[in-house]
Amino acid sequence: MYTDFSKLRNIGISAHIDSGKTTLTERILFYTNRIHAIHEVKGKDGVGAKMDSMELERERGITIASAATHCEWKGLHFNIIDTPGHVDFTIEVERSLRVLDGAILVLCAVAGVQSQSLTVDRQMRRYKVPRVAFVNKCDRSGANPLRVKDQLREKLQHNPVLMQLPIGLEDKFEGVVDLVTMKAVRFSGDDGEVISESEIPAELLAEASRAREEMLDAASMFSDELTEAILEERVTEALIKAAIRKGTIALKLTPVFMGSAYKNKAVQKLLDGVVDYLPDPTEVVNEAHDLAADEAKVVLSIDNDKPTVALAFKLEDGRYGQLTYLRIYQGKLSRDMFITNMRTKKDHRVGRLVRMHSDEMEDIDAAGSGDIVAMFGIECNSGDTFTDGKVKLNMTSMHVPDPVISLSIKPADSKSEVNMGKALRRFTREDPTFRAGIDEESSETIIRGMGELHLEVYIERMKREYNALVEVSPPQVAYRETVSQRAEFAYTHKKQTGGSGQFGRVCGYIEPCEQAFEFVDDVVGGSIPREFISSVEKGFRSMIAKGRLLGFPVVNVRVVINDGASHAVDSSDIAFQEAARGAWREGFDRAKPRLLEPIMRVVVETPAEFSGGVLGTLMQRRAMIVGSQEDGGLVRVEAEVPLAEMFGYSTTLRSSTQGKAEFSMEFSRYLPVPAAMAEELMSKAAGKKAAEGGKK
Repeated sequence: MYTDFSKLRNIGISAHIDSGKTTLTERILFYTNRIHAIHEVKGKDGVGAKMDSMELERERGITIASAATHCEWKGLHFNIIDTPGHVDFTIEVERSLRVLDGAILVLCAVAGVQSQSLTVDRQMRRYKVPRVAFVNKCDRSGANPLRVKDQLREKLQHNPVLMQLPIGLEDKFEGVVDLVTMKAVRFSGDDGEVISESEIPAELLAEASRAREEMLDAASMFSDELTEAILEERVTEALIKAAIRKGTIALKLTPVFMGSAYKNKAVQKLLDGVVDYLPDPTEVVNEAHDLAADEAKVVLSIDNDKPTVALAFKLEDGRYGQLTYLRIYQGKLSRDMFITNMRTKKDHRVGRLVRMHSDEMEDIDAAGSGDIVAMFGIECNSGDTFTDGKVKLNMTSMHVPDPVISLSIKPADSKSEVNMGKALRRFTREDPTFRAGIDEESSETIIRGMGELHLEVYIERMKREYNALVEVSPPQVAYRETVSQRAEFAYTHKKQTGGSGQFGRVCGYIEPCEQAFEFVDDVVGGSIPREFISSVEKGFRSMIAKGRLLGFPVVNVRVVINDGASHAVDSSDIAFQEAARGAWREGFDRAKPRLLEPIMRVVVETPAEFSGGVLGTLMQRRAMIVGSQEDGGLVRVEAEVPLAEMFGYSTTLRSSTQGKAEFSMEFSRYLPVPAAMAEELMSKAAGKKAAEGGKK
């Protein structure tokens, strides 16, 4: 348990998908002696990157789930969370950044600021996470780290400050010039573990001096002491580091480091940068809501002696039950201690407490404020707050983006049906952006997620981890049926079965209206006895659940009854219900029924350069553009689009904007389906019905 919190760093490593982030994480673990051999990302050597422990991750060469580890560097303890780079797994980045104090934003020296860089940067801003940037792959053809620094300013609106300059680039990349010490730093040995410092090469001296002046100018904005030292020419390393640290923690500076993780160059200097410029837990403000004081905000203290407050930010179905990842914000956790879930108000005993190293774990007896640990055997949800019962505090929840893509799945056999249910229960609890449910109208099982790859991974995991084979198809659109004109009805239900029969006559009309369904009783003179009016209404209401075109629910219909007839003996509740059903069939068919389709309100946010292409993708989908506005280089387009046209849109949008745009959609209203499309839907339904009839 830590008492010197200045020696603790909780950092995330975030990036876009092709930045070499996983390679960098592997080197960090190697140089901090957490692992003793470096392995390839895709696992061609049979081992694979340590932090990508899932079989699917090693096959695809991408990070799917965030993984936690811990290591030591120069007397400091690092808790590291390695996050995915693909936008489909954005919730893994979201919940990791929610609990971290600082981050390394990894960028590619060739590709620069990419789509996921923008998304990750928005997430860092949301949780006010200070960051340093690491420009990786300086050994690649076309590498230009100085251009990437400019992109940080232009595209992400950062205030980047170079901490290093490259010595050579591409295949001539040797090391870096440290602008704080004004030394050339080179890395040799089989794994870059031998570090040598020397004088700056003469050809780089002028450029290094200019870059240092710029760095000092930016840093002096955060330290009067440094400003005076610059004027008096007595600048020290300590003054520079203190000023840059202050600016970084205030989110007003982004120190920029560079190197090549694959070639084992400059990773150790990045670790020094984490020590020097990213905050310890005491330098970050964390707040909770006091449930005993009308949810007033309370600032938490990094103090092991205060009442315990911890946040469960990630769940896994481990070998020994549910594994819950926790960030301790105040107080301490220890084995056999009782803690209270503030959502359920249930008490739990901490049975087993561990530190994670990817998929390995190390048992510990206790952990204190600021630490990130995991516990076993406690059922909870992602985002739950735990306390020791002395306080009623609840942490603010993390942002959970809405799913953007849906699929219909059905089990291939009865065994798969049981296993599919188990898998869906686990996945929905682990991942808040993965949703599953039964569609009430179609009775289909619908899964929803952040993209095609997101759902594809879960379908593959169902097969591998649960032996559940599923068939996948686009979900059925929830159409509606209505009428387009007024139509009269006059229906008599008459049935004689020996003894008392059934008799009921209902007259009136059907017409369109604004409400979902309206029943109007205009009967005068007692032609339908009062006790049977409710029977008539029940009969009509039983028919709106299934329309006569395609069997979808009927909406926006008013039924008015104004006459009828009854029989002293044969009229009954059942007779008038049947009369109403017959009247409905008669009137509905005459009232020119038509199909309605769900219209979604779609909001697309895209860099201005792609706005024309985005409008094109929407217009191809029968969209009606409601409006657009530009703000800070981002264009927000609002449109109304039929749901039937939105399947597969996430893939189309990403490909047309280099993955830099995102969209959200919600239900807006129902509008009539175009005549040609309605005919096509009805002919398809008739063909399907005929085919099913032929099978019988």
